[in-house]
Amino acid sequence: MNDVTQPQDNKLLKRGIIGSMIAAVCCFTPLLVIAFVGVGLSGLIGGLDYFLFPMLFASLGVVAYALYVRSGQIGPSPKTTIAILALAFSAVLIWLEFKYALRISFAAVGLVALYGFYLNSAKTRNAAR
Repeated sequence: MNDVTQPQDNKLLKRGIIGSMIAAVCCFTPLLVIAFVGVGLSGLIGGLDYFLFPMLFASLGVVAYALYVRSGQIGPSPKTTIAILALAFSAVLIWLEFKYALRISFAAVGLVALYGFYLNSAKTRNAAR
């Protein structure tokens, strides 16, 4: 990979990680609830999860795509698969009425981590050839 695209790849990865962290903090702590109550928007608290969890899964999708780009784009483009998985995770979580939100979120993070390990090992194998 040339040196011109490397900083852009790092930016995409950093933005995906930051977005995931912000969504996770807002999903799993009362930080956003306290802020909404403090500003007088407590009526919107009930709908926060319908926005935050899809944002978390979309941000994890950005991380997965950034890892793909950073790896030298090994294999077919995962854009469609990432979009379908983000929608599926969001739909399942909403369908289950957020009962297993922590487990499903950890599963999504685990899939992104496994994908990153797969890409790293494939990159190493290709470099050895």
